[in-house]
Amino acid sequence: MLENKNFDFYDKTSLKSYNLDVTMRYQLTMLDSLDPFTRIHSENVASITCRLCEYLHCDKNFTAYCTICAYLHDIGKMFIPPQILNKPDRLTDEEFEVLKTHTLIGYKMCMDDIKLRPYALGPKYHHETLDGMGYPEGLVGNLIPYEDQIIKVADDYDALVTKRQYKTHIHISDTLKDLIKDTEPNIKVAALDNAAQGVKLR
Repeated sequence: MLENKNFDFYDKTSLKSYNLDVTMRYQLTMLDSLDPFTRIHSENVASITCRLCEYLHCDKNFTAYCTICAYLHDIGKMFIPPQILNKPDRLTDEEFEVLKTHTLIGYKMCMDDIKLRPYALGPKYHHETLDGMGYPEGLVGNLIPYEDQIIKVADDYDALVTKRQYKTHIHISDTLKDLIKDTEPNIKVAALDNAAQGVKLR
């Protein structure tokens, strides 16, 4: 546990301790096909996911696997029209339905590539929520793969604290409130709340 220590979600020291194997180097090059914002976001989510896995005492192999899944989680967005992906205003219901397809597109991309197939669940289920209101399948609680539960926290965290063209920078306490509101209890994921007590931003 990390009591009485600062917990920097964006610390890349741990990430660098994992050797990038051929698969990870290969899929990292795929991120270059994404728009700059999504690419940086994907890298941030991978870093945060790696840190969270360590905090949760996941073993090294699972941490490396989960980190690669996180790198790939938004890869399907390369096929979402830019006018939707980069729209500064709220999406219409129709536009949001298009955006949601990036999960299944990313899943298919991974399944169609033998090198990426083992990591296909990362792109597919990272927008599922514990209360069953997520997508694409509305999975509930522990039916959501554990790697996607972790990636979901990392994804939401970075989305909330990153300064976007349509969102002002949000204070860390507000970020944590948004992360835990309207969720069902989950012992392992709730452990992240303890880490937040000493969080520092980049």
